[in-house]
Amino acid sequence: MIEALLNYEFLQNAFASGVIIGLIAPLLGVFIVVRRLSLIADALSHVTLAGIAGSLFLSQTAAMFALLNPLYLGIVAAVTGSVLIERLRRLYKHYEELAIPIIMSAGIGFSAIFISLANGFSSDLFGYLFGSVSAVSRQDLWIVLVIAITVIVFLLAFFKELFLLSFDEEYAKASGLPARWVHLLFMIVTALVIAASMRIVGILLVSSLMTLPVAASMRLAKSFKQAILYAVIFGEASVILGLIIAFYLNIAPGGTIVVTSIVILLTVLIGKKVWLAFVKKDEGGSLV
Repeated sequence: MIEALLNYEFLQNAFASGVIIGLIAPLLGVFIVVRRLSLIADALSHVTLAGIAGSLFLSQTAAMFALLNPLYLGIVAAVTGSVLIERLRRLYKHYEELAIPIIMSAGIGFSAIFISLANGFSSDLFGYLFGSVSAVSRQDLWIVLVIAITVIVFLLAFFKELFLLSFDEEYAKASGLPARWVHLLFMIVTALVIAASMRIVGILLVSSLMTLPVAASMRLAKSFKQAILYAVIFGEASVILGLIIAFYLNIAPGGTIVVTSIVILLTVLIGKKVWLAFVKKDEGGSLV
């Protein structure tokens, strides 16, 4: 494995991108889960798929788009979808959750149209759907790195605001915090992370990397910062172990990463249950 990493650039790109995504996806996922917005990742991933499929269709019909990286149009579609979700949330003030299925439906619809216009599924599109190690280029790695820096700068700059919005949105608004703009920026950053993650994990599985490590961390963490730390640890473990297993078994990396995340989650759930039962039994025995 180490020898292959040293000799093949695409593996270097894939592992470097995976490590970066393993950091930023759970990092942002903690805020998404706490704010009960988990389905937004699914909605934006389908919108991203529409952008990717549209880019592949354009590359077949117009020579000027032949060399265009589909990731660019995917990012544009994801950011556009995030802005539209925020606009719809304000339009349906008492039914804000409607914004998510509306945008998700639009993403699925446009995806189906562009895929059919592009003569169905191709190997490139299949790689975007479920992840492909060999498809990660050096250009993709640089895009992921730029997005990661953007995410980290955003979280450092607006951590307190996001914390308040996550746990007491009404108080945050009453205190004069520009909740609308912070939330809009948060949505845009989330869209960027989803677009960046699709090469490794795949569009249809990217939301899992933003939620499963967080679900495991919340069973162990005793504070918000601990939840962030554990989520990043579990996310990195899922990506690295998933890529190693996928390499040796020659299977899809996206599915392997997600299954690894599920195994980690089950291990945490069962382990904590066993530990609590042991502690309870030990305490009961000491009282006798």
